[in-house]
Amino acid sequence: MSVTVNRDLTQLRETAKSVRRDIVRMIGLANSGHPGGSLSAADLITALYFAEMNHSAEHPDDPNRDRFVLSKGHGVPAQYAVMAEAGYFDKELLSTLRQFESPLQGHPERGRMPGLEASTGSLGQGVSIAQGMAMAAQMDGADWRTYVLIGDGEANEGQIWEAAMSAAHFGLGNLVCIMDCNGIQLDGFTKDILDMGDVAAKWESFGWNTISIDGHDMGQILDAFDQARTVADKPTAIVANTVKGKGVSFMENNPGFHGVAPTPAEVEQALAELA
Repeated sequence: MSVTVNRDLTQLRETAKSVRRDIVRMIGLANSGHPGGSLSAADLITALYFAEMNHSAEHPDDPNRDRFVLSKGHGVPAQYAVMAEAGYFDKELLSTLRQFESPLQGHPERGRMPGLEASTGSLGQGVSIAQGMAMAAQMDGADWRTYVLIGDGEANEGQIWEAAMSAAHFGLGNLVCIMDCNGIQLDGFTKDILDMGDVAAKWESFGWNTISIDGHDMGQILDAFDQARTVADKPTAIVANTVKGKGVSFMENNPGFHGVAPTPAEVEQALAELA
């Protein structure tokens, strides 16, 4: 029941570039949204949907599907763009982002769109939600897996680390947490707001199998997913070092584009850079 798994790195990179173009277009049209963190997560979410997860746009509620929880819900334009690429809905719907009555709200809302597993955006809750899903699979003896994507600024939330302790305690080898470490949150650089120090060492100290990667290197992303599958007795944390606003020169490492939409002129410039 899965989509055709694509391990062609060149094609995956091209898909991620198309996703980035759609992110810029839809946020520009909405004149509202979070481009920086959506762009930083584009490669990770593309790899999940096209090379890692067992899922189907035709059967989005199949009980044997893998689950994905976007804990940093403000980055949902990246998920919407990937889902459109995967055939969950027509790409024309992307132009309705954040409009009244649109299923594509500014944060994912379960029930509005088949394939959205959790309503998120209240930061810090996604790992707990994903842990519950992983525990359900463990209790049922099912082999589907759960993936959750969090932000490094979001990891300031204590609930993240409560869930980290609990997931390790229950030996949830079917749970993978991807940490989008782009170094910037709403108010500025994460190191200036609340320095998390060595986050890989933190995950490891909480009992997780921990892998650090370049979150824009498709080969490293896929290798990390493969390694996670070899560990059955503990959850895996993938610390993905990324660039906020990746692919658009004036957005890269720019805190100003955490939650500010590009102007029409900036959209055109961004699309030219992503051509």
